[in-house]
Amino acid sequence: MQDNTSGIITKCLGGLYTVESPDGIYECKARGVFRNRGISPCVGDRVALENGVISEIAPRKNSIIRPPLANLDQLIFIVSTCSPAPNYLILDKFIAIAEYKGIRPVVVITKTDLGDSAPIHEIYGGIGIDVVDVDYSQPSTVDKVRELLSGKISAFTGNSGAGKSTLLNAVDPTLDIPTAEISRKLGRGRHTTRHAELYKLSGGGYIADTPGFSTFETNRYDIIRKEELVGCFREMREYTDGCRFRDCSHTCEKGCAVLEALDRGDINKSRHESYCAMYEEAKQLKEWELK
Repeated sequence: MQDNTSGIITKCLGGLYTVESPDGIYECKARGVFRNRGISPCVGDRVALENGVISEIAPRKNSIIRPPLANLDQLIFIVSTCSPAPNYLILDKFIAIAEYKGIRPVVVITKTDLGDSAPIHEIYGGIGIDVVDVDYSQPSTVDKVRELLSGKISAFTGNSGAGKSTLLNAVDPTLDIPTAEISRKLGRGRHTTRHAELYKLSGGGYIADTPGFSTFETNRYDIIRKEELVGCFREMREYTDGCRFRDCSHTCEKGCAVLEALDRGDINKSRHESYCAMYEEAKQLKEWELK
């Protein structure tokens, strides 16, 4: 970008954008030309400013649809051992989106004093995804999360009630992000996060606290075609060339190298079950939904 004043969008609300630059924080609007081109600036965008207006948006390395976030280095999935219990299908859907977008997935486990985190380590640590336990009685575990976030643009996501805002406030108490009691009636947290916003961390980097998701919101980050899905499961990719059929779905075919690896125990059963469920959903997608 040629303009001397450039920065990163940290907040979007009602057509107003908060841009943080080396020489200050600006509240500004975007040029009308973006709307005419069907482009909407979003949180995480690197932009140039001219006379207090966003005049240029740098190319994005990635973006997710809802909430709109751009240029993420990593997606941090907050999973609690209980209340709510881990939903592996939902977790696998979001990890697949991260893999699809080229965003590093990380799993952080909360409520480790109330339940067993070993199965989550076995499933996800076993395929090379970083998995971190958090126990607030041991500050060193929060330090590990702080180190993960340092110098990067990250987003926290996870089931409502898993403790995203509580963890963020522990990582950086200056954030003071609102938290809510878990609703006993619903068994999930009340939605305290209303919009995507990047918070600057005192240890370096930015973090977005995104609205908690429920089991009903599964296509909100992006849509993956059925033929692209296996590429979003890192432990299955290495076997696909060994399949008997080029258009193998890796769900039921004889001679499928993925299924053979599953039978040997080289692929986790719950991960393959998630893949099959997602494949069936992808088969039902209409062409207009993919545009």
